[in-house]
Amino acid sequence: MNQLGHPVGAALAFVWLGMVLAISVLETPLKFRAPGITLALGLGIGRLVFRGLNIVEVVLAAAITVACAVAPTAAAWVLLGALWLVLALQLLVLRPRLDRRTSLVIAGADVASSPLHLVYIALEAVKIVLLTAAGIVLITAAP
Repeated sequence: MNQLGHPVGAALAFVWLGMVLAISVLETPLKFRAPGITLALGLGIGRLVFRGLNIVEVVLAAAITVACAVAPTAAAWVLLGALWLVLALQLLVLRPRLDRRTSLVIAGADVASSPLHLVYIALEAVKIVLLTAAGIVLITAAP
């Protein structure tokens, strides 16, 4: 560690933030506007993209945890714990339910509206705030 606090942890947090912004905020809504993209096709693409993103998110969360373990700060641990909680809710609670709904839509079923997608979006917004705060805390944390 040096005068910058936890530079590796901060860099990882900002890489993760960039990925969430690029995929959740930019790519996801734009793909449905592309010519020829049906709802089923867009959902199929989204399922693959988010599966890949989620794998990378778990790796980044684990790497940030290791980086914080070198010289922990209370604020970093609180933010990291909140990030793990959000990620766990998304991966273990919401994603399986959203994947089932996606499978039904891809199969041609008429699926009723559900708030699950809005909850996932809200958790992405929370994750963006937490990652921004974590990156700032980690880069400015006193060694």
